[in-house]
Amino acid sequence: MIGGGQGAFIGAVHRIAARMDDQYELVCGAFSSDPAKSKASGLLLNLPDNRIYNSWQELIEKEKQLPENERVQVISIVTPNHVHFAPAKEALENGFHVILDKPATFSLQEAKDLQQVIEQTGNLFCLTHTYTGYPMVKEARQIVLSGKLGKIRKVYVEYPQGWLSKFEEGTDNKQASWRTDPTKSGIAGAMGDIGTHAFNLCEYVSGLQIEKLCADINIMVQGRQLDDDGAVLLKFSNGASGILVATQVAAGEENNVKIRVYGEKGGLEWQQADANTLKVMLLDKPVEIWRTGGGYTSSFAQQNTRTPAGHPEGYLEAFANLYKNFAFTIKAGLEGKKPEKEWLDFPGIEEGVRGMAFIENVIASGKSEKKWTDFTI
Repeated sequence: MIGGGQGAFIGAVHRIAARMDDQYELVCGAFSSDPAKSKASGLLLNLPDNRIYNSWQELIEKEKQLPENERVQVISIVTPNHVHFAPAKEALENGFHVILDKPATFSLQEAKDLQQVIEQTGNLFCLTHTYTGYPMVKEARQIVLSGKLGKIRKVYVEYPQGWLSKFEEGTDNKQASWRTDPTKSGIAGAMGDIGTHAFNLCEYVSGLQIEKLCADINIMVQGRQLDDDGAVLLKFSNGASGILVATQVAAGEENNVKIRVYGEKGGLEWQQADANTLKVMLLDKPVEIWRTGGGYTSSFAQQNTRTPAGHPEGYLEAFANLYKNFAFTIKAGLEGKKPEKEWLDFPGIEEGVRGMAFIENVIASGKSEKKWTDFTI
């Protein structure tokens, strides 16, 4: 692991996700840009002194010198956005597979450069867009792809948070400090942090790609440098329209990301607050409530379900599904086998490039007087 030391939030989530299905063992790390903090973090994780590194550069250099049966196989990068591209590039070029926290990079150009590195090296890459890991999100996608809803006409996706309703970056809140700092986060705040999740979710479930957008981007908290609120009108590749809302100043809200998709024959709805439930609404039937663990769900949902019906599975399990499917894909390659299609259902660099394109297009649209902006990559 690179990053994720003491005081970090997402590093611990990654470690739990990696361990959940017994497919990974944490063997080394560079957990902070501060060598002392990296050492202290590694010791807390019970790593030997010689596998706790002072920098990500040292980690990659020393690990590649170890015998093949000892060196690390996968490097998980959980640093702030401005420290995504360089370690990911070096890791891939030195023979390691990479799991990277979203968004993929600091800029769209870095994401496109990283895509070239992945293609050139042939090493595998996973981007942790968590919400596509939920069983009923995967079920929603399969329902749409099956044609059950007919041609898709409308997509609504929203991600409301309230944790930045005050000027938290003015306190000792580390997460607020870097996420609202353009030198670390990039050109977007809320739209980069959670808007990319909403964007990825709507393209994943609908099976469509956004072709045009019209954005209203706001800074609601005085003194903040990056957007903390926004809404985007969307036009999809098949002519469907949509609305995306991402805000971090919805006081009192937590993380109830929600999506609704409507076609000619019906619609569906999923929300994280009731993640085991998928509402399916068809014109010629009563509303149906589909549940995680039901024997009627697709192989994609079943592949990502661990417990019998009625036992809640949530954010950590969804995160773990990405790690698990990535592990199964790597192991299939090591054994000279073709991965199952369900294993390959994890976000990769294409989603990473499109996510960075979303950030740059949505910020440009928010600054433009034009009603519609073409979605360009």
